[in-house]
Amino acid sequence: MGNGGSTFIKWAGGKTQLLAQLEPLLPKKIDRYFEPFLGSGAVFFFIVQKYEPKEVLLSDTNEYLIITYQVIKEDVTALIKRLKQHKAEYNKDPKTYYYVVREQNPSTLSKIDIAARLIFLNRTCFNGLYRVNSKGKFNVPIGNYKNPDIVQEEKLLRVSKLLKKVTLKVLSFEEIVPLAKKGDFVYFDPPYYPLHRASFTKYTKDDFLELQQESLKEVFDALTTKKVLCMESNSDTKFIRDLYKDYHIVTVRARRLINSQSAGRGEINEVVILNYP
Repeated sequence: MGNGGSTFIKWAGGKTQLLAQLEPLLPKKIDRYFEPFLGSGAVFFFIVQKYEPKEVLLSDTNEYLIITYQVIKEDVTALIKRLKQHKAEYNKDPKTYYYVVREQNPSTLSKIDIAARLIFLNRTCFNGLYRVNSKGKFNVPIGNYKNPDIVQEEKLLRVSKLLKKVTLKVLSFEEIVPLAKKGDFVYFDPPYYPLHRASFTKYTKDDFLELQQESLKEVFDALTTKKVLCMESNSDTKFIRDLYKDYHIVTVRARRLINSQSAGRGEINEVVILNYP
């Protein structure tokens, strides 16, 4: 079941640990696959190897993430070379070099450098957390690693092969509706609705709260009307359960790996919402 082992970045809410619970809930056959909140792509890597769909569209609103996937698909050799340079510089003086790279403005970089920077920071930052501030600037401090695997050469070569026939686009989740057809499969892994909404006061420019969750539900409904098969992961909260009360809801157990409080890192319930039996 280790096909999620192709993920090359750590991502908050990444689904590698849940694959064994998600697998029995997947459709029997997948010919066309959409994943509009791409993140680490764990579910995609599993599906592409098990089902070999004819067409795949992976998308996200994070432009730098999509560029990173495109570079791995199209120019993985140049990317590996650039990551080796990052590793050599990092080994000389980890802290100084980390903050030099973190300060770079990705909008001024080439695609190869955008991808290498994203992977380098992801492998060396605290907890592998991708977080930007309200100005869109990456602001995670350096992590405490003895010998981080910055290059991941074999894995990136494998991922490049798996991406060969895949279409990658910067899209918001609403833009999937006109693209998906009857019988297609869409997996949604949005930013989860917060478990403790009252204490949730930290707003960023890309918050995904009631309004966004309700928009996602409208997309789920629209796709259901078109007879597109949909699966969504989200938090086990009254708000989400009420929102999707007309659908099949399955409870799964997840380990919370990224949390500033170690007490918040145990096992918790999450929900998987399905519009098919």
